[in-house]
Amino acid sequence: MNEVKFKLDQRKRGGFFIEEGDKQIGEMVIGLSDHTLTVYHTEVAPEMEGKGLAKKMFDEMVRYARENGLVVVPLCEYVHAQLRRHPEEYADVWSR
Repeated sequence: MNEVKFKLDQRKRGGFFIEEGDKQIGEMVIGLSDHTLTVYHTEVAPEMEGKGLAKKMFDEMVRYARENGLVVVPLCEYVHAQLRRHPEEYADVWSR
């Protein structure tokens, strides 16, 4: 299926993206600091909703946070909802 790509600029802003062909169909906008990964927004193209793309980006974001010893600050409603639903599973990365 679609691969999640990670892009970051010099200011440590960017995110996780899914593309289909030359079109971006999903994005999770983030910012990094020394110890935190802040998620600002998650969006999937309307025609691709319900196919698990947001969850795929979420899982990749959590993997990245764990591998880099970061705490997630969920300003995005989708990410906050995922963390709230499974607090034990994400206790190691969730900044409440």
